[in-house]
Amino acid sequence: MARWCYRHRLVVLLLWVGALVGVGFSASTAGTNYANVFSLPDTDSKTAYDLMEKAFPNTSGDTDTVVWKVDSGSVKDKAVQDRVGAALDRIAKLPGVGAVTSPYAGPRGAAQISKDGTIAYAQLTFTKRANEIPKEQVQKVLDTAQGAKRPGLQVELGGQAIQRVQEPPQGLSEGVGIIAAAVVLFLAFGSFFAMTLPIAIAVFGVGMGLFSTQLLSHTTDIPDIAPLLASLIGLGVGIDYALFIVTRHRRGILRGLDPEESAVTALNTSGRAVLFAGGTVCIALAGMLVTRLRFLDGVVIGTSLTVVLSVLAATTLLPALLGFLGPRVLSRRQRRRLAAEGPEPERASGLAARWSANVEKRPRRIAALAVVVMAVLAIPVLSLRLGATDQGNDDASTTTRKAYDLLAEGFGPGFNGPLQVVSVGGDTAKLVQGLQSAQGVAQVAELPPSQGVTVIQVVPATSPQSKATDDLIDTIRDRVIPKAGAQAHVGGVTAVSKDFASVTGDRLPLFIATIITLGFLLLLVAFRSLVVPLTAALMNLIAAAASFGVLVAVFQWGWGLDLLGLGKEGPINAFLPVIMLSLLFGLSMDYQVFLVSRMHEEWVHTKDNARAVRVGLAETSRVINSAALIMVCVFLAFVLSGDSGAAMAGVGLAAAVALDAFILRTALVPAAMHLLGRSNWWLPAWLDKRLPHLAVEPKEEVPAPGQAAPTGPATAIHGFVRTADGDPVENASVSLMSRSGRQLDRVTSLADGSYIVSVPAPDAYLLAVTSAEYGSKARHVTVTEEPLVYDVELTGDEVDAVS
Repeated sequence: MARWCYRHRLVVLLLWVGALVGVGFSASTAGTNYANVFSLPDTDSKTAYDLMEKAFPNTSGDTDTVVWKVDSGSVKDKAVQDRVGAALDRIAKLPGVGAVTSPYAGPRGAAQISKDGTIAYAQLTFTKRANEIPKEQVQKVLDTAQGAKRPGLQVELGGQAIQRVQEPPQGLSEGVGIIAAAVVLFLAFGSFFAMTLPIAIAVFGVGMGLFSTQLLSHTTDIPDIAPLLASLIGLGVGIDYALFIVTRHRRGILRGLDPEESAVTALNTSGRAVLFAGGTVCIALAGMLVTRLRFLDGVVIGTSLTVVLSVLAATTLLPALLGFLGPRVLSRRQRRRLAAEGPEPERASGLAARWSANVEKRPRRIAALAVVVMAVLAIPVLSLRLGATDQGNDDASTTTRKAYDLLAEGFGPGFNGPLQVVSVGGDTAKLVQGLQSAQGVAQVAELPPSQGVTVIQVVPATSPQSKATDDLIDTIRDRVIPKAGAQAHVGGVTAVSKDFASVTGDRLPLFIATIITLGFLLLLVAFRSLVVPLTAALMNLIAAAASFGVLVAVFQWGWGLDLLGLGKEGPINAFLPVIMLSLLFGLSMDYQVFLVSRMHEEWVHTKDNARAVRVGLAETSRVINSAALIMVCVFLAFVLSGDSGAAMAGVGLAAAVALDAFILRTALVPAAMHLLGRSNWWLPAWLDKRLPHLAVEPKEEVPAPGQAAPTGPATAIHGFVRTADGDPVENASVSLMSRSGRQLDRVTSLADGSYIVSVPAPDAYLLAVTSAEYGSKARHVTVTEEPLVYDVELTGDEVDAVS
């Protein structure tokens, strides 16, 4: 497939461009129909919601609030009434506005004015839900209301619809993430063309994914946070998967391979690992379905679809783009050096090689230090409290946060999250009395009944996110309602959030067990080992604990919130653990696959565990760390999204990826594998026979079409390295490489110019000879069952190109 895409690159590119334009046009024409469906079967708040929807069907539109405050005097002053009242009248006539409940009209208006007379509010009921209202209509409401401002009169607005229009422009976080990723890629590759490849793949994958998700929102319930999370994970994996393949391709060219052969080999090795890694991410995301929370079903659809399309782009579009670039995927300096010095021998050098050797020398010390760091970071997770963020967590400069604070100041902290006790039978009067006398209740108001349903609005004395408010809900359900002998249920946004957190917490252990088990089975089949998947499962749990510790410290304790401009501290969103664990599991599996597959490859060739771990870490740590740095940049950019859930997920995932790549995969995993020794690769014989075979990376020595697979005993190539005048060349580097660029043996010529390299089996190989004084030469050679005599002549004045 890779070869076909490489050779038919124009066709592949046009197909992808056509698909992106077509799906994008369809999505823009159809618009969006996202829906936040918190379906919590068998919960008290869901029963209350169903009863209210049946009795009050006309309250389905979004209800927002206009709040105003005077610095002196009263909101009842005629000048204030005239100014604000006129603005409310204009708002009532705007398109999309169903009704305006003013404190200056009707007998119940006095309840909308604070006791000291300095703060009042009006309720705006839109004709549609917040996500269905055009932003232009909401912006007109916002502008009209704030047009009533004057010195001494503050006017602010709150509500879901208002919150949508004050979000940063769509695509801002994605754009910042892409720019940051481009900088990292340029520093890693040193080539503008190579830098653009992963970016292009991510743009195509995420673009197709988001447009497709938008179209699917018309056929199934997809929450409005799904596109944000899909772009967050899509950008990360799209760039990373392309990075792994491009890195392998560049390495192949530097080893002397033709660009087409190098691209085919890269896709047939790293490309297979990408397919496997993408599959693990999708399986991890699908693990969310075991929670049976309908809200997450749409998230699974959007994110999984984006990951699948990103993998498809990396395995089809990328080889086509590699065909357009050819050798220009290397930097100018690398191309000049390749022309001057010939193919490079395969070796890990620099910081990665030194660190790998250091881990081998001191595995106990490094493992202990890594465990201590992760344990310290995990401590805050012990105080994790699930809940829901609201506009009280918005940045202090936003109008929604100011409106929230004004309502709390004028009517009490619980006013922003009233409870709705929905009664369908029993003594309602006794229930009202019981609610009024309950500790922690600030205000109780009974609304007129409808169709046998009575709604009693209860304003807590504490904020919606307070633990005391959660305790009050339990008190009402467990003591007040039974004592009154009423048939009633507690609903409202605060009660829904509490029930959602409880249900999520109850189902979290099953979810964690599911994804850990699936990951264990996948790695067991891939690497034919019991210890490697057990180690990976343990590392996933350690990474999850530490990343949630960081999340609690930042968002629940408030450490660094002001620095990040993320508003006020509060509980962790109840849905976040499930989403974060899915993504973290999938991404950490990616790094585990790329790291251990290289170790496994070396283990298969040498049966030397120390060498396998050392070489695997030295050759993959740089690309894993570059990939992780890109993901961290992409995830942190979602702090700019304006969505608290996406910002929380971005910070949490950035911390998780950084800890996973820089501490676990770079230090703890290799140190543990050094300590475990050969037992890393242990698998009972009876289990080995029963497991299916799944090769993450195939054997690199694949025979050419029509050529028999290499068989037979090991053999050798020997001969002399001489100058054009026949003089022997001493200390010339002679390297034997597979056709994919993997170094098989390397020796130095003796004083008489003689050399001998060992050959694993009869096949075609690349023989590269380099001398600092006489230049380089590379030749493809075919070895039979007999040793091959091959003399090399170095001209000293030019480099002999690889045939």
